[in-house]
Amino acid sequence: MNLPEASSHSVLANAKSLVPRIIPRAEHGISRKNISNGALRVLYRLHEAGFQAFLVGGAVRDLLLGGRPKDFDVATNATPEQTRALFRNCRLIGRRFRLAHVVFGREIVEVATFRGIGEEGDGDRHVVDGRILRDNVYGGIEEDAIRRDFTINALYYDIADFSVRDYVGGIVDLQQRSLRLIGDPEQRYREDPVRMLRAARLSAKLDFAISEEAEAPIRALAPLLADVAPARLFDESLKLFLSGHGLESLRRLHSLDLLGQICPATARALEGPNRERFGRLLGHSFLSTDERVQNDRPVTPAFLFSALLWEPVRSEAERLLGEGYEHANAWSVAVERILHQQATRIAIPKRFAMAMEEIWLLQPRFELRQRKRVMRLLAHPRFRAAYDFLVLRSHEEPELCEQVQWWTEAQGMSAHDLSESLAVPSPARSEDAPAGKRKRPRRRKRKAGSAAGGAETATQIPGE
Repeated sequence: MNLPEASSHSVLANAKSLVPRIIPRAEHGISRKNISNGALRVLYRLHEAGFQAFLVGGAVRDLLLGGRPKDFDVATNATPEQTRALFRNCRLIGRRFRLAHVVFGREIVEVATFRGIGEEGDGDRHVVDGRILRDNVYGGIEEDAIRRDFTINALYYDIADFSVRDYVGGIVDLQQRSLRLIGDPEQRYREDPVRMLRAARLSAKLDFAISEEAEAPIRALAPLLADVAPARLFDESLKLFLSGHGLESLRRLHSLDLLGQICPATARALEGPNRERFGRLLGHSFLSTDERVQNDRPVTPAFLFSALLWEPVRSEAERLLGEGYEHANAWSVAVERILHQQATRIAIPKRFAMAMEEIWLLQPRFELRQRKRVMRLLAHPRFRAAYDFLVLRSHEEPELCEQVQWWTEAQGMSAHDLSESLAVPSPARSEDAPAGKRKRPRRRKRKAGSAAGGAETATQIPGE
């Protein structure tokens, strides 16, 4: 079957005339055994109520590629209100796109009504400068297909006969491992600039090539991301960096000039004098995070963003020191400035930002070996994250290896043995001096020395 070119405006104008390529159950590898129980219950109930019901999007794509999706989305001709009437465990969300979420314990099945093509002013549709701000215009499955972003995300699994429907050539693109936009790429990116980030993320996740026409406008249109809500960019950054393919996503963002739009300080540092050292640090950090995700181990955005912004913070602190700032003040101001700059692009929640600050500020304390300071640091709730970050830094800063070894051994010692190992012999003292006159001056001297030493060490920039 010959489909019209997806980039042609005639596809949009003649959506209802599109004839799908239908792949019967015997010719594709999707099995209901690999679809979640919640998604199957939603599909069957909609179908039994007389509505069309399709599994759609990334779930169909991943199932056809032999993967196991974590999320399952459903498309239907039922309105959100009609969907809610069928499920007591359903809630309606969204202003930009009205959606139904059907909740089964920890699983949420997202149900969307087929989108229509309508122009601005049709129904509930609002467009500003080419960007779709609100869009609740409903249509048929053909219109819904061409409203989706990439061809490989516009494949529909029909619960009525277990076939797969393809309206825009997604099956061919899956076979060719090509990421191709539906419609005119520039127009689609202007409608929603986040699609540029999705192109980088999907190409990294699937190891697909972005088609030439889809990649061509990205660098020129990248500044449009500055108009996207920072909170939305944080959600998108989690998908980019914490889904098991973060390192490749970072590389593709950088090569497409998109990294500078979401992490400008990081992009500048990767072009700065310490770019090789910083690049290796990010490589170790993202590779470790990817391995943890793939092994179902917990990860936190705080650690990854600490790595992403480490070189910008250190460089800013060094610059302030050169201007005559006192060490502690330079470090504090550098942290504040970089976090403030980053917040204008990605709204990092406060709980993660505070953890990042603690990870950074604990780094100089690893240099201190006084007994009380060591015990307090080991008991700090953020010790493990800070220690892991120290280990990460040691890959590119060999002078930190001794610190890493010492703190690794300290964690394996009992509190008593560690305390004994940290006991410092008293300096030689005169046998002729009365005992009472010996202790007080020494005690005051020891406190003063400890305070001075603490101030001197705590203000040192990590990695100097």
